[in-house]
Amino acid sequence: MLSVNQVSMHFGGLVALDGVNMTVKDGEIRGLIGPNGSGKTTLINVITGFYAPTKGTVEMDGQVISGRTPNAVAKAGLCRTFQNINLFSEMSALENVVTAACTHQTVNLGSAIFQTKALKAQEKECHDKARELLSFVGLGGKEDVKATNLPYGQQRLLEIARALATEPKLLLLDEPVAGMNEQESDEAAKLVHKLRESGKTILLIEHHMKFVMSLCDSLTVLNYGKVIAEGIPSEIQNNEDVISIYLGKKRGK
Repeated sequence: MLSVNQVSMHFGGLVALDGVNMTVKDGEIRGLIGPNGSGKTTLINVITGFYAPTKGTVEMDGQVISGRTPNAVAKAGLCRTFQNINLFSEMSALENVVTAACTHQTVNLGSAIFQTKALKAQEKECHDKARELLSFVGLGGKEDVKATNLPYGQQRLLEIARALATEPKLLLLDEPVAGMNEQESDEAAKLVHKLRESGKTILLIEHHMKFVMSLCDSLTVLNYGKVIAEGIPSEIQNNEDVISIYLGKKRGK
């Protein structure tokens, strides 16, 4: 579904990414891990259109999406959540999701002015869809609560509901359990399982190793802008290079 092909990203003399290759298969959960400064955020920003790569391409379903705007990338079927919560804080949970659900509306000036039946039908469809998604992520009954008044963990869930409202083919979750306690992390893991069961393809970026290892089918490990390992969780856990970057030494030394 997603293919990152020899992507490099330079900021002046700084090489943030150096010939990165990565694929995400339809229906899988692919983990992207690495220490701070490894290039994960830069790669995410290239994939989602915030940066145009210096070299290489990113493809979605065989179509090149690198160099497109974030809006165009989203329309191509790739939507993300953010490491730092990025909600409309003074809007209700329902309104936050409706704003995303309505991105597929086809509204012209005339229907907006005259409030046509077609427009009202689309608005009802968006609200119904938003309610369903809030229930799906575990926020049923919270529709009228302002985003800023939701507990931290529920704000994270609201971000996922809003992303789902864009009907993505691939959902990119950027540190979805950052700042969560253990109970909240467990609930988030259950939600990711539900997303998988519903047919979603997921690219997961996370520092919480227990969370990542229990959910991902395969992982890509970055360090200093290069891929140093790829494989299933058990292979990554026993990879000497990965152990070295996380522990600062080779195993047994």
